[in-house]
Amino acid sequence: MDLGTAQQILVVILSSFLAIFLLLGIVATVLVIKVLKHVKHITEKAEQIADKAEAVSSFFQQSAGPAAIAKLISNIVHAARQTKK
Repeated sequence: MDLGTAQQILVVILSSFLAIFLLLGIVATVLVIKVLKHVKHITEKAEQIADKAEAVSSFFQQSAGPAAIAKLISNIVHAARQTKK
């Protein structure tokens, strides 16, 4: 089973291209993994910010009622003082 010269050249060329594509595939995989880690970190930060924003909005919702009552009382007191003068 003796390979001819053309067959040997073809085997060398194909094995070289296979090695190049294998290395490129490994490099591309590593880069994709790094990008995915960054994306995961960014989404975690965004989730934390959203949780904080939700807590702040919940606080304002809870304090909106008492603040409205305080404003109403303030307006009544102000109106009473205006009528006395």
